[in-house]
Amino acid sequence: MTVQELVDAMGLKVFQMGDPQREIQGGYCGDLLSWVMGRAGADCVWLTIMTNGNVAAVASLADVACVLLTEGVEPDPDLMTKAGAHGITLLGCPDGTYEGAVRVASVLRGQA
Repeated sequence: MTVQELVDAMGLKVFQMGDPQREIQGGYCGDLLSWVMGRAGADCVWLTIMTNGNVAAVASLADVACVLLTEGVEPDPDLMTKAGAHGITLLGCPDGTYEGAVRVASVLRGQA
């Protein structure tokens, strides 16, 4: 599934679109940036409530397909700037992180 297909299937808010055709291979939930950096898989959807500029750096280092901000949080201006500069896709949803992860998993498995 591509990032754009995930956006369409879940009705996600797009804050910043990097590569809409990037393939997604899984998901990871985490808010401790150093933990995410060492554990999130490449090409995954990273679900978080973190909104500062460091999210773009971690997303780039971990090579995630996109960042999904949960709980209805909005990205800081610094995050928007850095995400744009690094081609990081930033998405948003009103769901809690757990509920968002369940929805992502369902969509990736073709059950939604």
